[in-house]
Amino acid sequence: MKKVISAAVLATGIALGGFFPGYYYYMSNHDNNTVTVKGLAEMEVAADLAFWKIKFKTTGNDLQACNQKMAQDLAEIEAFLQKQGIEKDEIFIGRINTNDIKTNPYRAAGVEDSRYILDQTLTVRTLKVDLVETALSKISDLVAKGVIFDNQEYSSPASYLFTGLNKIKPQMLETATKNAKEAAEQFAKSSGSKVGKIKSANQGVFSILPREQIPGSSESEQINKTVRVVATIVYYLE
Repeated sequence: MKKVISAAVLATGIALGGFFPGYYYYMSNHDNNTVTVKGLAEMEVAADLAFWKIKFKTTGNDLQACNQKMAQDLAEIEAFLQKQGIEKDEIFIGRINTNDIKTNPYRAAGVEDSRYILDQTLTVRTLKVDLVETALSKISDLVAKGVIFDNQEYSSPASYLFTGLNKIKPQMLETATKNAKEAAEQFAKSSGSKVGKIKSANQGVFSILPREQIPGSSESEQINKTVRVVATIVYYLE
């Protein structure tokens, strides 16, 4: 009886000794039979939030007169914005900055300048993106009334943002995964293999780009945008 048990134990040991090396050899080769593919997904979206900085200024030698002109210009700008459909609670008024030229140590000697330069900034924050774009096209109405804008700030005054990225992520990842699998199947077909399960996946980084990719253009300057993601997926091949 003892001999039978010993023989059974020995046989089991031999069997297991052969099984595990073979199993791990199979798994190591199985893990090597993979293909890495990328899946692209793009979606066109429109900005849903707008910021518009309006910086205006005036100059003069009489500080009181300059203050009066700033108050007049501020009233003109507020009335203009509300006429365009911007609500009062969407307009945020900054403080007036005063610069006394005579206290500037870098002022060129003998040059006659206005003593005071005053500037102020209004910021519009609104979900009514289209109204901002329309108002920008009519800004010459304020120039005609004597409002002077700061050229440096006014070169690109409005920023258009898209805040709904989390809502479209699942749909875009599904599309990217589908495209990646199609690429893997095409590779498998040409190599006489079959696509198996996913070994690993990287969703990649979501990028928000200007729809019209003009050289030097910024995404925030355009209302219409393109959201892009590239997913990297590793499939087993059978």
